[in-house]
Amino acid sequence: MIKRDDLRAAVAAGVVTEAQAASLASLADSRRGARESLAPGDEPFELFRGFNEIFIVIGLLILASGWVGVNVATMATELVNYQTQAMTMAGIGAVVLWGLAEYFVRKRRMIAPAIALSVLFAGNAAFGFVAMKSQPFMIAQQDYSSLPWPFILSTLALFVFWWRFRVPFALAMIAIGLFIVALLVAAISAGTPTSYKDLFLLSAGGPFAWITLALGAGVFIVAMLFDMSDPHRVTRRSANGFWLHVVAAPALINTIALSFLEREGAATNVMLLVVLALFAIVAIVIDRRSFLITAIGYFVALATTMFEADGLAGSILTLGFLLVFLGAFWERIRAILLRMMPFLPLAKLPPSVR
Repeated sequence: MIKRDDLRAAVAAGVVTEAQAASLASLADSRRGARESLAPGDEPFELFRGFNEIFIVIGLLILASGWVGVNVATMATELVNYQTQAMTMAGIGAVVLWGLAEYFVRKRRMIAPAIALSVLFAGNAAFGFVAMKSQPFMIAQQDYSSLPWPFILSTLALFVFWWRFRVPFALAMIAIGLFIVALLVAAISAGTPTSYKDLFLLSAGGPFAWITLALGAGVFIVAMLFDMSDPHRVTRRSANGFWLHVVAAPALINTIALSFLEREGAATNVMLLVVLALFAIVAIVIDRRSFLITAIGYFVALATTMFEADGLAGSILTLGFLLVFLGAFWERIRAILLRMMPFLPLAKLPPSVR
Protein backbone atom coordinates (compact mmCIF):
# COMPACT_ATOMS: atom_id res chain seq x y z
CA MET A 1 0.00 0.00 0.00
CA ILE A 2 1.40 3.39 -1.00
CA LYS A 3 1.31 5.83 1.90
CA ARG A 4 1.55 9.62 2.06
CA ASP A 5 5.27 9.42 2.90
CA ASP A 6 5.83 7.40 -0.27
CA LEU A 7 4.07 10.08 -2.32
CA ARG A 8 6.18 12.82 -0.72
CA ALA A 9 9.35 10.83 -1.49
CA ALA A 10 8.19 10.32 -5.08
CA VAL A 11 7.66 14.07 -5.47
CA ALA A 12 11.07 14.81 -3.99
CA ALA A 13 12.69 12.29 -6.34
CA GLY A 14 10.92 13.75 -9.36
CA VAL A 15 9.02 10.54 -10.13
CA VAL A 16 5.66 12.31 -10.03
CA THR A 17 4.69 15.95 -9.85
CA GLU A 18 3.09 17.49 -6.80
CA ALA A 19 -0.23 17.80 -8.67
CA GLN A 20 -0.13 14.12 -9.62
CA ALA A 21 0.63 13.13 -6.04
CA ALA A 22 -2.29 15.22 -4.79
CA SER A 23 -4.59 13.59 -7.35
CA LEU A 24 -3.48 10.11 -6.29
CA ALA A 25 -4.04 10.94 -2.62
CA SER A 26 -7.46 12.36 -3.37
CA LEU A 27 -8.44 9.27 -5.38
CA ALA A 28 -7.27 7.00 -2.57
CA ASP A 29 -9.30 8.98 -0.02
CA SER A 30 -12.45 8.87 -2.13
CA ARG A 31 -12.13 5.12 -2.73
CA ARG A 32 -11.45 4.46 0.93
CA GLY A 33 -14.64 6.29 1.95
CA ALA A 34 -17.15 4.21 -0.01
CA ARG A 35 -15.22 1.07 -0.89
CA GLU A 36 -13.05 0.21 2.11
CA SER A 37 -15.54 -2.22 3.68
CA LEU A 38 -17.32 -3.32 0.47
CA ALA A 39 -17.65 -7.00 -0.28
CA PRO A 40 -16.34 -8.08 -3.69
CA GLY A 41 -18.94 -7.33 -6.36
CA ASP A 42 -20.92 -4.90 -4.22
CA GLU A 43 -22.06 -1.58 -5.71
CA PRO A 44 -20.40 1.56 -4.25
CA PHE A 45 -22.81 4.08 -2.79
CA GLU A 46 -21.97 7.05 -0.60
CA LEU A 47 -24.05 10.03 0.49
CA PHE A 48 -21.77 11.39 3.20
CA ARG A 49 -18.48 10.52 4.89
CA GLY A 50 -19.15 11.75 8.39
CA PHE A 51 -21.48 13.75 10.58
CA ASN A 52 -19.51 16.91 9.87
CA GLU A 53 -20.87 16.79 6.32
CA ILE A 54 -24.42 16.53 7.69
CA PHE A 55 -23.60 19.44 10.00
CA ILE A 56 -22.52 21.55 7.02
CA VAL A 57 -25.59 20.55 4.97
CA ILE A 58 -27.90 21.64 7.79
CA GLY A 59 -26.04 24.94 7.91
CA LEU A 60 -26.42 25.35 4.15
CA LEU A 61 -30.16 24.65 4.34
CA ILE A 62 -30.63 27.18 7.14
CA LEU A 63 -28.55 29.70 5.18
CA ALA A 64 -30.68 29.08 2.09
CA SER A 65 -33.91 29.46 4.10
CA GLY A 66 -32.74 32.80 5.44
CA TRP A 67 -31.76 33.92 1.94
CA VAL A 68 -35.20 32.98 0.60
CA GLY A 69 -36.80 34.97 3.41
CA VAL A 70 -34.69 38.02 2.56
CA ASN A 71 -35.63 37.65 -1.13
CA VAL A 72 -39.35 37.47 -0.35
CA ALA A 73 -39.19 40.47 1.96
CA THR A 74 -37.20 42.50 -0.57
CA MET A 75 -39.43 41.60 -3.53
CA ALA A 76 -42.54 42.49 -1.53
CA THR A 77 -41.34 46.08 -1.47
CA GLU A 78 -40.41 46.04 -5.19
CA LEU A 79 -43.52 44.69 -6.87
CA VAL A 80 -43.07 46.95 -9.91
CA ASN A 81 -39.45 45.98 -10.57
CA TYR A 82 -39.65 42.45 -9.16
CA GLN A 83 -37.87 40.96 -12.18
CA THR A 84 -34.78 43.13 -11.76
CA GLN A 85 -34.78 42.50 -8.03
CA ALA A 86 -35.15 38.72 -8.48
CA MET A 87 -32.37 38.58 -11.08
CA THR A 88 -30.06 40.60 -8.84
CA MET A 89 -30.71 38.36 -5.84
CA ALA A 90 -30.28 35.24 -8.00
CA GLY A 91 -26.97 36.56 -9.32
CA ILE A 92 -25.69 37.21 -5.80
CA GLY A 93 -26.89 33.76 -4.73
CA ALA A 94 -25.10 32.11 -7.67
CA VAL A 95 -21.81 33.81 -6.76
CA VAL A 96 -22.12 32.76 -3.11
CA LEU A 97 -23.03 29.17 -3.99
CA TRP A 98 -20.19 28.97 -6.51
CA GLY A 99 -17.72 30.17 -3.90
CA LEU A 100 -19.01 27.64 -1.35
CA ALA A 101 -18.69 24.89 -3.96
CA GLU A 102 -15.09 25.89 -4.69
CA TYR A 103 -14.27 25.31 -1.03
CA PHE A 104 -16.45 22.36 -0.03
CA VAL A 105 -16.41 20.45 -3.34
CA ARG A 106 -13.12 21.17 -5.08
CA LYS A 107 -10.95 21.72 -2.00
CA ARG A 108 -12.57 19.62 0.75
CA ARG A 109 -14.15 17.07 -1.65
CA MET A 110 -17.20 16.60 0.54
CA ILE A 111 -20.07 14.51 -0.81
CA ALA A 112 -23.20 15.61 1.08
CA PRO A 113 -22.41 19.35 0.78
CA ALA A 114 -21.75 18.81 -2.94
CA ILE A 115 -25.24 17.33 -3.37
CA ALA A 116 -26.84 20.10 -1.32
CA LEU A 117 -25.00 22.83 -3.24
CA SER A 118 -26.06 21.26 -6.55
CA VAL A 119 -29.71 21.37 -5.50
CA LEU A 120 -29.42 24.92 -4.21
CA PHE A 121 -27.60 26.10 -7.33
CA ALA A 122 -30.27 24.56 -9.57
CA GLY A 123 -33.08 26.10 -7.53
CA ASN A 124 -31.39 29.49 -7.52
CA ALA A 125 -30.86 29.38 -11.29
CA ALA A 126 -34.47 28.36 -11.89
CA PHE A 127 -35.68 31.19 -9.65
CA GLY A 128 -33.63 33.79 -11.51
CA PHE A 129 -34.38 32.62 -15.04
CA VAL A 130 -38.09 32.12 -14.39
CA ALA A 131 -38.29 35.66 -13.05
CA MET A 132 -36.36 36.96 -16.07
CA LYS A 133 -38.03 35.02 -18.91
CA SER A 134 -41.49 33.86 -17.83
CA GLN A 135 -44.68 35.87 -18.27
CA PRO A 136 -47.02 35.43 -15.25
CA PHE A 137 -50.06 36.83 -17.06
CA MET A 138 -49.61 34.36 -19.94
CA ILE A 139 -49.20 31.47 -17.51
CA ALA A 140 -52.39 32.51 -15.68
CA GLN A 141 -54.20 32.15 -19.03
CA GLN A 142 -52.69 28.65 -19.50
CA ASP A 143 -50.22 29.90 -22.09
CA TYR A 144 -46.94 28.19 -21.18
CA SER A 145 -44.91 29.33 -24.17
CA SER A 146 -42.68 31.47 -21.93
CA LEU A 147 -41.66 28.58 -19.64
CA PRO A 148 -39.27 26.42 -21.72
CA TRP A 149 -36.48 29.00 -21.94
CA PRO A 150 -36.12 29.48 -18.16
CA PHE A 151 -35.75 25.75 -17.70
CA ILE A 152 -33.39 25.43 -20.68
CA LEU A 153 -31.16 28.14 -19.23
CA SER A 154 -31.37 26.63 -15.75
CA THR A 155 -30.34 23.23 -17.11
CA LEU A 156 -27.43 24.82 -18.99
CA ALA A 157 -26.35 26.64 -15.83
CA LEU A 158 -26.43 23.35 -13.94
CA PHE A 159 -24.37 21.73 -16.70
CA VAL A 160 -21.72 24.44 -16.26
CA PHE A 161 -21.80 23.74 -12.52
CA TRP A 162 -21.29 20.03 -13.17
CA TRP A 163 -18.51 20.72 -15.69
CA ARG A 164 -16.60 22.71 -13.08
CA PHE A 165 -17.20 20.60 -9.97
CA ARG A 166 -18.10 17.18 -11.47
CA VAL A 167 -20.76 16.43 -8.85
CA PRO A 168 -22.41 13.16 -10.00
CA PHE A 169 -25.77 14.06 -8.43
CA ALA A 170 -25.90 17.18 -10.62
CA LEU A 171 -26.05 14.94 -13.70
CA ALA A 172 -29.28 13.39 -12.40
CA MET A 173 -30.79 16.85 -12.02
CA ILE A 174 -29.65 17.78 -15.53
CA ALA A 175 -31.49 14.71 -16.83
CA ILE A 176 -34.61 15.74 -14.90
CA GLY A 177 -34.29 19.25 -16.33
CA LEU A 178 -34.22 17.80 -19.85
CA PHE A 179 -37.41 15.87 -19.09
CA ILE A 180 -39.13 19.04 -17.89
CA VAL A 181 -38.04 21.00 -20.97
CA ALA A 182 -39.13 18.24 -23.37
CA LEU A 183 -42.55 17.87 -21.76
CA LEU A 184 -43.08 21.65 -21.75
CA VAL A 185 -42.17 21.90 -25.42
CA ALA A 186 -44.48 18.99 -26.23
CA ALA A 187 -47.31 20.58 -24.24
CA ILE A 188 -46.91 23.84 -26.15
CA SER A 189 -46.73 22.20 -29.57
CA ALA A 190 -49.30 19.43 -29.09
CA GLY A 191 -51.59 21.08 -26.58
CA THR A 192 -51.94 20.62 -22.84
CA PRO A 193 -52.74 16.96 -22.03
CA THR A 194 -56.33 16.36 -21.02
CA SER A 195 -55.26 13.82 -18.39
CA TYR A 196 -52.09 13.02 -16.50
CA LYS A 197 -52.20 9.58 -18.11
CA ASP A 198 -51.58 11.17 -21.51
CA LEU A 199 -48.06 11.89 -20.28
CA PHE A 200 -47.20 8.22 -19.97
CA LEU A 201 -49.59 6.06 -22.00
CA LEU A 202 -48.31 4.87 -25.37
CA SER A 203 -51.92 4.60 -26.48
CA ALA A 204 -52.51 8.32 -25.91
CA GLY A 205 -52.59 10.62 -28.90
CA GLY A 206 -49.96 13.07 -27.69
CA PRO A 207 -46.16 12.71 -27.88
CA PHE A 208 -45.59 12.78 -24.13
CA ALA A 209 -45.25 9.03 -23.56
CA TRP A 210 -42.81 8.63 -26.44
CA ILE A 211 -40.74 11.57 -25.21
CA THR A 212 -40.51 10.05 -21.74
CA LEU A 213 -39.52 6.70 -23.20
CA ALA A 214 -36.94 8.20 -25.58
CA LEU A 215 -35.34 10.38 -22.92
CA GLY A 216 -35.24 7.46 -20.50
CA ALA A 217 -33.43 5.38 -23.12
CA GLY A 218 -31.07 8.28 -23.85
CA VAL A 219 -30.21 8.75 -20.17
CA PHE A 220 -29.62 5.00 -19.86
CA ILE A 221 -27.21 5.07 -22.82
CA VAL A 222 -25.24 7.97 -21.32
CA ALA A 223 -25.13 6.14 -17.99
CA MET A 224 -23.74 3.07 -19.73
CA LEU A 225 -21.07 5.16 -21.45
CA PHE A 226 -19.90 6.35 -18.02
CA ASP A 227 -20.07 2.80 -16.63
CA MET A 228 -18.20 1.22 -19.54
CA SER A 229 -15.43 3.82 -19.26
CA ASP A 230 -14.87 2.71 -15.65
CA PRO A 231 -15.76 -1.00 -15.37
CA HIS A 232 -13.88 -1.45 -12.09
CA ARG A 233 -15.72 1.55 -10.57
CA VAL A 234 -12.79 3.34 -9.07
CA THR A 235 -13.39 6.87 -10.43
CA ARG A 236 -16.11 9.47 -10.31
CA ARG A 237 -17.41 8.32 -13.70
CA SER A 238 -18.96 5.34 -11.96
CA ALA A 239 -20.87 7.65 -9.61
CA ASN A 240 -22.09 9.62 -12.63
CA GLY A 241 -23.46 6.41 -14.09
CA PHE A 242 -25.08 5.46 -10.78
CA TRP A 243 -27.17 8.63 -10.53
CA LEU A 244 -28.13 8.55 -14.21
CA HIS A 245 -29.39 4.98 -13.78
CA VAL A 246 -31.51 6.20 -10.86
CA VAL A 247 -33.24 8.63 -13.27
CA ALA A 248 -33.38 6.36 -16.33
CA ALA A 249 -35.08 3.38 -14.68
CA PRO A 250 -38.21 5.23 -13.42
CA ALA A 251 -38.51 7.05 -16.76
CA LEU A 252 -38.50 3.77 -18.66
CA ILE A 253 -40.74 1.86 -16.28
CA ASN A 254 -43.16 4.80 -16.02
CA THR A 255 -44.29 4.63 -19.62
CA ILE A 256 -44.15 0.84 -19.95
CA ALA A 257 -45.82 0.02 -16.62
CA LEU A 258 -48.61 2.57 -16.94
CA SER A 259 -49.37 1.38 -20.46
CA PHE A 260 -49.83 -2.15 -19.09
CA LEU A 261 -51.58 -1.11 -15.87
CA GLU A 262 -54.24 0.64 -17.93
CA ARG A 263 -55.46 -2.79 -18.97
CA GLU A 264 -56.98 -5.33 -16.63
CA GLY A 265 -56.65 -9.07 -16.30
CA ALA A 266 -54.23 -11.78 -15.26
CA ALA A 267 -52.39 -11.61 -18.60
CA THR A 268 -51.51 -7.99 -17.89
CA ASN A 269 -49.91 -8.88 -14.56
CA VAL A 270 -47.92 -11.63 -16.25
CA MET A 271 -46.69 -9.19 -18.91
CA LEU A 272 -45.69 -6.71 -16.23
CA LEU A 273 -43.67 -9.37 -14.44
CA VAL A 274 -42.00 -10.30 -17.75
CA VAL A 275 -41.04 -6.65 -18.35
CA LEU A 276 -39.66 -6.31 -14.82
CA ALA A 277 -37.78 -9.59 -15.27
CA LEU A 278 -36.12 -8.08 -18.35
CA PHE A 279 -35.21 -5.03 -16.28
CA ALA A 280 -33.73 -7.39 -13.68
CA ILE A 281 -31.63 -9.19 -16.31
CA VAL A 282 -30.29 -5.87 -17.61
CA ALA A 283 -29.53 -4.68 -14.08
CA ILE A 284 -27.69 -7.90 -13.22
CA VAL A 285 -25.64 -7.91 -16.43
CA ILE A 286 -24.53 -4.30 -15.98
CA ASP A 287 -24.20 -4.90 -12.20
CA ARG A 288 -26.40 -1.99 -11.19
CA ARG A 289 -28.70 -2.74 -8.27
CA SER A 290 -29.71 0.93 -8.31
CA PHE A 291 -31.25 0.52 -11.79
CA LEU A 292 -33.46 -2.36 -10.65
CA ILE A 293 -34.46 -1.04 -7.24
CA THR A 294 -35.58 2.34 -8.60
CA ALA A 295 -37.52 0.65 -11.41
CA ILE A 296 -39.34 -1.75 -9.09
CA GLY A 297 -39.79 0.86 -6.36
CA TYR A 298 -41.37 3.27 -8.82
CA PHE A 299 -43.61 0.53 -10.21
CA VAL A 300 -44.84 -0.41 -6.72
CA ALA A 301 -45.52 3.26 -5.95
CA LEU A 302 -47.56 3.59 -9.15
CA ALA A 303 -49.46 0.37 -8.54
CA THR A 304 -50.43 1.19 -4.96
CA THR A 305 -51.34 4.86 -5.41
CA MET A 306 -52.95 5.08 -8.86
CA PHE A 307 -54.63 1.73 -9.41
CA GLU A 308 -56.66 -0.89 -7.57
CA ALA A 309 -54.23 -2.74 -5.37
CA ASP A 310 -56.33 -5.94 -5.03
CA GLY A 311 -55.35 -7.43 -8.37
CA LEU A 312 -51.73 -6.33 -8.00
CA ALA A 313 -51.09 -7.65 -4.50
CA GLY A 314 -49.80 -10.96 -5.84
CA SER A 315 -47.48 -9.22 -8.29
CA ILE A 316 -46.10 -6.93 -5.58
CA LEU A 317 -45.55 -9.94 -3.30
CA THR A 318 -43.66 -11.66 -6.12
CA LEU A 319 -41.50 -8.57 -6.66
CA GLY A 320 -40.62 -8.44 -2.98
CA PHE A 321 -39.55 -12.08 -3.03
CA LEU A 322 -37.57 -11.43 -6.22
CA LEU A 323 -35.60 -8.58 -4.65
CA VAL A 324 -34.74 -10.61 -1.55
CA PHE A 325 -33.69 -13.57 -3.70
CA LEU A 326 -31.54 -11.42 -5.98
CA GLY A 327 -29.93 -9.70 -3.01
CA ALA A 328 -28.88 -13.09 -1.64
CA PHE A 329 -27.62 -14.63 -4.90
CA TRP A 330 -26.79 -11.63 -7.11
CA GLU A 331 -23.22 -12.60 -7.93
CA ARG A 332 -24.03 -16.25 -8.60
CA ILE A 333 -26.83 -15.30 -10.98
CA ARG A 334 -24.63 -12.67 -12.64
CA ALA A 335 -21.84 -15.17 -13.24
CA ILE A 336 -24.31 -17.55 -14.92
CA LEU A 337 -25.77 -14.79 -17.11
CA LEU A 338 -22.35 -13.55 -18.22
CA ARG A 339 -21.33 -17.09 -19.20
CA MET A 340 -24.54 -17.32 -21.25
CA MET A 341 -23.79 -14.03 -23.03
CA PRO A 342 -20.23 -14.18 -24.38
CA PHE A 343 -21.24 -11.83 -27.19
CA LEU A 344 -21.40 -8.90 -24.73
CA PRO A 345 -18.43 -6.52 -24.37
CA LEU A 346 -17.38 -8.22 -21.12
CA ALA A 347 -14.17 -6.20 -20.88
CA LYS A 348 -16.32 -3.06 -20.57
CA LEU A 349 -18.54 -4.53 -17.86
CA PRO A 350 -17.66 -4.97 -14.17
CA PRO A 351 -15.83 -8.29 -13.79
CA SER A 352 -17.64 -11.10 -12.04
CA VAL A 353 -16.16 -12.17 -8.70
CA ARG A 354 -17.10 -15.77 -9.54
